[in-house]
Amino acid sequence: MARVLVIGNGAREHIFAQQLINSPMVEHVFVAPGNPGMLTDNITTIDIAVDAISDLVLFAQKNQIDLTLVGMENSLVAGVVDAFNHAGLKIFGPTRAAAMLEGSKAFTKNLLAKYQIPTAKYAIFTDYQTAKAYVNQQTFPLVLKLDGLAFGKGVTICQDLTTAERFLKNAYAIKKDVQIVIEEFLVGEEFSIFTFVGKNQIITTPIAQDHKRLLDGDKGPNTGGMGAYSPVPHINSMVVETAIETLVKPTIAAMIAEGTPFRGILYTGVILTDSGPKVIEYNVRFGDPEAQVVLPQLKSDFYQLLENLVAGVPVDIRWQTEDIYLGVVLAAPGYPVKPESGHLVPMTVPKPLNIDFASVKMLNGELQTAGGRVATIVGHAKSVFETQQVVYNYLDKLDISLQYRHDIGAKALGK
Repeated sequence: MARVLVIGNGAREHIFAQQLINSPMVEHVFVAPGNPGMLTDNITTIDIAVDAISDLVLFAQKNQIDLTLVGMENSLVAGVVDAFNHAGLKIFGPTRAAAMLEGSKAFTKNLLAKYQIPTAKYAIFTDYQTAKAYVNQQTFPLVLKLDGLAFGKGVTICQDLTTAERFLKNAYAIKKDVQIVIEEFLVGEEFSIFTFVGKNQIITTPIAQDHKRLLDGDKGPNTGGMGAYSPVPHINSMVVETAIETLVKPTIAAMIAEGTPFRGILYTGVILTDSGPKVIEYNVRFGDPEAQVVLPQLKSDFYQLLENLVAGVPVDIRWQTEDIYLGVVLAAPGYPVKPESGHLVPMTVPKPLNIDFASVKMLNGELQTAGGRVATIVGHAKSVFETQQVVYNYLDKLDISLQYRHDIGAKALGK
């Protein structure tokens, strides 16, 4: 029986732990640092930060961890996989060099350009005056991205010159030589492809569509994600296959050619334009909240999947094809600007719903908000509309002060 370590503290890591503990091959799952909502008889949270690399290695050694799965990008960019590999510990995720696909937007755009992988036209700047002169010559809207990790919130769509100049001024006031990627604004339907990249094989999951904006109708500020659903019925299989063949596989091949082969979970953010699918972004880990709606669709053993990918053993994998899975994120009042602490969070949900916890604390036997996004409520049914009914019929009866969107999945219904 295996002992598994999951690195991270959010709802994504909670669904990882739930899926792993369901395996008859797994005895115990540890989550570092985890959160109080994860605690069950066979899931234990460990007070080690995701970037405390040496402490994580030491814990894995002392506790005879058979496999480690990394959920959070900052741990990967900090080199946790390199450290575990050096210590002879089994881990699934990209090395520090491969994690630059998410760690640096400039790195990714230059890689895509070098290997002629379809993406938005772009320019990269490291000083205010040159960037300002560039935006003055462009048509709007424009997409401005801060280089480096931003946990899903580093992108601003600027509708006019005033907004773009304000973004640049604020960014360069904080750091005089920060890299900023300025891109053309692409129009089209967005979706996400998740690819498990192992030794000599790749496994693609059902696609998902997430909702980044805080408010209904895709209004309000960008967040880490307010909900998602999967599969996406109005994106046909031909489009998905084209995206895999023209975007995902060439990027994996490009990383090998660059001497930084990618292993782990590759998240391809895709936009379907009039000229075909293009890359919006790459992340080097599962999305959150997409993981919460994709992984429950796995009908084969999650632990066995990871083991085989690490070992290079051919994978036999099965996904459900009957239902739509839809997740709604609950967030604290004030999120994403100034989340309020101490608001009650539901601790359980009725079947067939599932709940994955994130930024919560336990006080007097109750879960309370301790950050921005605090939980994801996930349901499934035969159609997007039916699944919305399952989830929202429960949520709308709750007496809570938390905020959530009321239109997750609306694009699939033509709204």
